[in-house]
Amino acid sequence: MQRGVAYGVLAGALWGMVFLVPRLLADFSPLLLSAGRYTMYGIVSLVAALPAARSLLRRLTRADLIALIKLALIGNLLYYILLTGAVHLVGIAPASLIVGVLPVTVTLLGRHDRGAVPLARLALPLAVVVAGIACINVDVFTAAQAGSTGLGAKLAGLACATGALACWTWFAGENARYLRRLEHFSGNEWSVLWGVVTGALGAGLWLVIAVLPSSSAQVPLATDRWHLFWLLNLGLAIGASWLGNGLWNAASKRLPLTLSGQLIVFETLFALLYAFIYDHRLPRPLEAAAIVLLVAGVSWSVRQHAGSGSHGPSIEDKAQAQAH
Repeated sequence: MQRGVAYGVLAGALWGMVFLVPRLLADFSPLLLSAGRYTMYGIVSLVAALPAARSLLRRLTRADLIALIKLALIGNLLYYILLTGAVHLVGIAPASLIVGVLPVTVTLLGRHDRGAVPLARLALPLAVVVAGIACINVDVFTAAQAGSTGLGAKLAGLACATGALACWTWFAGENARYLRRLEHFSGNEWSVLWGVVTGALGAGLWLVIAVLPSSSAQVPLATDRWHLFWLLNLGLAIGASWLGNGLWNAASKRLPLTLSGQLIVFETLFALLYAFIYDHRLPRPLEAAAIVLLVAGVSWSVRQHAGSGSHGPSIEDKAQAQAH
């Protein structure tokens, strides 16, 4: 049990870096950040796939390939473009708190699936979550530190964070349901294939960047910034995507759903921790209130879902095992 919890916390610590890297690379456009991250992820996945490449290709169907492209396009590329846009415009704390509602939105998406709980039982947890989202939105528009950011930029940043939440919620449901129907690939094999396809799409983004006007795609940067760009994206590919997923799978095997579902909250908490350390500050009152409300609401929702008599991995767990 203790080892499973440790694995889950470590996975959250690695996944939290996904929110910090766009802040460290604030002079790179969201399009470029997505292209760089997923190109590196594709290379790592391709190396992992090489030993079984013939077997994987022989079993891959046209329907599988179409599903992989849709999942990678929306669940990876579009999600990360929107996420990085949100971090650039409103900061890590609002972006991570809004995206941190994922366990609740995924539960709502799967409300018609086997083992789902009635919406009436989720009313109070959802009310707590809504109160937390209200706090972080009020903080975005009233914080003195954000006074230099225009109203339009703040609205765009919150819209990007909400769009990222919608993208990943859709991905979680579609991926989990496809996995339930999938018989010719294991979960790990599907994850590797998904990474390779994501890498191919990430490489394709470089073609889009190449044909865009240089001023709209990226401002000129020094060589040392590009070195940091590739180093951090390699770190995300190996740490957040490969090692983080492995740690989460190990945690899910050792823990009951009641506990493992709540451990997903550590991704948000570590993202916030990194943000406050990077900014050299403590959370503002409304940020602190949002953290408490969202963590409480999400945990309460997960407990309600886990206590409904469902057995086996939930839609959240199946999707999260393929995440990031």
